Amino acid sequence: MLAEYHHGTCAPCPAPFSLAAHVLGGADAQPDKIALAVLRLSGAERWSYARLKSAILGTGTGLLRQGMQPGDRVLMRLGNTVEFPIAYLGAIAVGLVPIPTSSQLTAPEVAGIIDTTQPALILRDGAIACPETDIPVLGVADLRAMRDLPEADWQLGDPERLAYIIYTSGTSGIPRAVCHAHRAIWARRMMFDGWYGLRPEDRLCHAGAFNWTFTLGTGLMDPWTMGATALIPAPEVTPEQIPLLLKRHDATLFAAGPGVYRKILKHHAKMSLPHLRHGLAAGEKLSETLRRQWQEATDTAIYEAYGLSECSTFISGSPDHPATPGTLGRPQDGRRVAIIGPDGPVETGAEGTIAVHNSDPGLMRGYLGAPEATAAKFAGDWFLTGDQGMMDAQGEITYLGRADDMMNAGGFRVSPIEVEQALLPHPGITEVAVTDIEVKEDARVIMAFYTGPESLDPASLDAFARERLAGYKAPRDYIHVDALPTGANGKLLRRALRPIQKDRHGQA
Repeated sequence: MLAEYHHGTCAPCPAPFSLAAHVLGGADAQPDKIALAVLRLSGAERWSYARLKSAILGTGTGLLRQGMQPGDRVLMRLGNTVEFPIAYLGAIAVGLVPIPTSSQLTAPEVAGIIDTTQPALILRDGAIACPETDIPVLGVADLRAMRDLPEADWQLGDPERLAYIIYTSGTSGIPRAVCHAHRAIWARRMMFDGWYGLRPEDRLCHAGAFNWTFTLGTGLMDPWTMGATALIPAPEVTPEQIPLLLKRHDATLFAAGPGVYRKILKHHAKMSLPHLRHGLAAGEKLSETLRRQWQEATDTAIYEAYGLSECSTFISGSPDHPATPGTLGRPQDGRRVAIIGPDGPVETGAEGTIAVHNSDPGLMRGYLGAPEATAAKFAGDWFLTGDQGMMDAQGEITYLGRADDMMNAGGFRVSPIEVEQALLPHPGITEVAVTDIEVKEDARVIMAFYTGPESLDPASLDAFARERLAGYKAPRDYIHVDALPTGANGKLLRRALRPIQKDRHGQA
């Protein structure tokens, strides 16, 4: 029996179509219902569906008045505020192509994104890093003023046309611009039952920042598509304060990366959350220990999902079909997923690469300006994730790790090559290698190992790295070694660095 799972179908995306119009398709039917609440200890900033739709379409009008034309790209350098999703959907509503980026990126990193994507406009919070450029820039005050402009018309068209571009770290060390079509939002309907158990009456709280793609999808656009209410903690809210807000605002679902769950449980061994049905996790692997601790603390389960920037989440456990302990779950109904070997799908129980069929409506259009890198991700009709797995006869998939050296830093995939290239120009470093190391259960950190004439001050190396890399990419420690481990062919063996860390500090 081949390790291929395909159950149910996904209805074709309608045409003409708009991602933004789909997300807010039910706004007119419930104009006074709260679509979004930004939660603070002192209260909440509430947005009704009518107000949200008006702000988004007013922003679309404002962007067009800047001379933008459908298809133009808009780089987003905004912080963790409501301006982010409003500008994102406002751009898509009028046929522009937003490029959401992490506020942690440095000016040199953003310069590379600008060179690749050639945006026609930059939306920028002055506190967020951005290089000097001749490209027109709009600030937060400009965006807020646009909310009151007349509402633009939805720009409908081919669901295959480009809707947005997001960035992911490439295995070559070059961050890749992932191009997604408007149809990508249509594919997310398979998550409603296949992962969330999402209902129109739900109040879904997502602990992530507005400018994280996990938050944009799971925390905002999916609840709005369903007609539910999104709850987002304000930037100043700390993880230990989240349970109070969950209870105060009657949250029925809670979504976060495993690291947030860990921080909450560090301060709360028991929580009274009478309205909470269950939690949702994605971004990095959730340990069984953390899952059990949350169950004991809240009497609710956590349902985990697996995905990636190129195809969002497509394997998960759900309230209707909980994952078998130790597995990721199974492909959502309507998805076609296989475990691929050199000759195609392998037998059930055999190891291979987790792959999704190229017919999936959530799959990317490709990497911008990188046709060879795009082609390298496909084997026939299958998109290869780069993650190793094994499928049983019921379709449950066990995660077996990366097929390459990609790292996971708090839910962000990071290429070791990108970090190494940023550190190599340091005058005291001859060679450098980077890997992520599990320092304790549910906690992995990036570590750098380098050769050079002498050991260097870690603080100075950290400052050097953070001038060139977003904070989440910077190593946590820098270890001077006599030589880097290599194989018989001279190739660097990053996995062999982990025992060096154990020898230096004891059991990791």
